[in-house]
Amino acid sequence: MASLADRVRGNGRIAAGLLFNLLVSICIVFLNKWIYVHHGFPNMSLTLVHFMVTWLGLYICQKLDIFAPKSLPPSKLLLLALSFCGFVVFTNLSLQNNTIGTYQLAKAMTTPVIIAIQTFCYQKTFSTRIQLTLIPITLGVILNSYYDVKFNFLGMVFAALGVLVTSLYQVWVGAKQHELQVNSMQLLYYQAPMSSAMLLVTVPFFEPMFGEGGIFGPWSVSALVRSLCSVVCVYNMFGHFKFCITLFGGYVLFKDPLSINQGLGILCTLFGILAYTHFKLSEQEGGKSKLVQRP
Repeated sequence: MASLADRVRGNGRIAAGLLFNLLVSICIVFLNKWIYVHHGFPNMSLTLVHFMVTWLGLYICQKLDIFAPKSLPPSKLLLLALSFCGFVVFTNLSLQNNTIGTYQLAKAMTTPVIIAIQTFCYQKTFSTRIQLTLIPITLGVILNSYYDVKFNFLGMVFAALGVLVTSLYQVWVGAKQHELQVNSMQLLYYQAPMSSAMLLVTVPFFEPMFGEGGIFGPWSVSALVRSLCSVVCVYNMFGHFKFCITLFGGYVLFKDPLSINQGLGILCTLFGILAYTHFKLSEQEGGKSKLVQRP
């Protein structure tokens, strides 16, 4: 039986890991926004570098026996790799063209869209109270977007595409993990290089490679340092605390204006997200209890 000291050390490591995850997930948003606003770094090129470094990191992890690669047929991963490209590129384009508040709130629409996809395409059912939480989430996003004084139509198009492709990607990742019997690292180990190759072919058609504004163009030292910092951060979600800090940081660092109606929209969305999470966890705990009590 583990001693109290062992449990405390274990909990301390978990807390440290969660805190680190929180910090890097927030930093990646602010770094990318700073790079886009102050340096005009090419969006898709930066995403390509992120993908390549992700694969390199996974390669190092498997060499250190952190996970064991599993042979997977590339044909089964093509659509997943393509959606991975789309969700990261469109999400970054949304960040580039919208205020951080609008960008962050638009991402909250991923939950309603995932539920819609699972309901209509996979015949999955959700309780009434779960469905009702989608009303404040959606209403809050609409309120914030409508009263955003820096409203950008192109940015909202990118945000909508990002939400749609991200939702499809998350649904497909879960399905592929179940189908191929792999964990997330094993799946991403094959998916990241495929997505990198797709972007490598696509980038020259949309962004310059050399000269002014190209990834191999003349960049200042500060731009390169911030881009490097962006690359070494691992993008991840940490939940509601990150949601709030990211919104606050956007208004402080980038002087994004915030009206009363936008504030109401943010509170409305946050209420919906918290309610959704509470009901979802309650239903999961209820399901586990029934399995334990079943004779």
